[in-house]
Amino acid sequence: MNDPKEMLKAAHEEGELSDAAMAALSIPDLGAQIQAALGVTPDDVPASEVVLVTMMPDDSGSIRFAGNAQAVREGHNLVLDALAASKAREGVLVHTRYLNGLVLYPYCGLDRALRMDAANYDPNLGTPLYDQTVVLLGTVLAKSREFAQAGVPVRTVTLLITDGEDAGSQRSKAGDVAVLMRDMLRAERHIVAALGVDNGSTDFRRIFREMGIEDRWILTPGNKASDIRRAFAVFSQSAARASQGTGQFAKVSVGGFGAP
Repeated sequence: MNDPKEMLKAAHEEGELSDAAMAALSIPDLGAQIQAALGVTPDDVPASEVVLVTMMPDDSGSIRFAGNAQAVREGHNLVLDALAASKAREGVLVHTRYLNGLVLYPYCGLDRALRMDAANYDPNLGTPLYDQTVVLLGTVLAKSREFAQAGVPVRTVTLLITDGEDAGSQRSKAGDVAVLMRDMLRAERHIVAALGVDNGSTDFRRIFREMGIEDRWILTPGNKASDIRRAFAVFSQSAARASQGTGQFAKVSVGGFGAP
């Protein structure tokens, strides 16, 4: 199996990752955290091109206290359903890692993805948003590199979900996320979106901008289950359209959530 750190190092040596990005990824246990999510290998995927769809649902206690746990579960599952209905579903690999680091399932085909339910999602932890976003983006970069090295064209669509600002990150800051985002956007094959559920006090657009996420890929739904489900539906439509091929991916990437 490929070593995640070696894959990232190769991307750096070939100019895909900057010195600043490699510094942001210099986390002692990053390799092990990425390895837990790599899942299927390129040899296991018969598709001629691949789209990686990666989600990081918030599993902090505030989701539960606000009564929104079921809406997040349903939203995640809605994305899986939309992708499964896509004509390009054979080339879609999905991975979900919760905001506090638990891997719900590593990269796999849609037929093997776990649906979120009350047994595997009980939000009651903190909000290490910056730490875990760096891990998540490092995982996306390593997995996309693995396919690229195997000669398989790859594009990625990633969604971050939170209902609070960072609380609990030990190593990373918003700027560390931003340098990774800069390299990913320059490559023109990555989409990173963010969903900030209104908590009455957090300026999610400011926070996500500081993390390098583009305005057109930011959603700020209200703190009601119906608002959250609607926001997931918008993302699911974008992810499904982006999976339809290189030209459609480029169109969706430029148009953001408002792309036709």
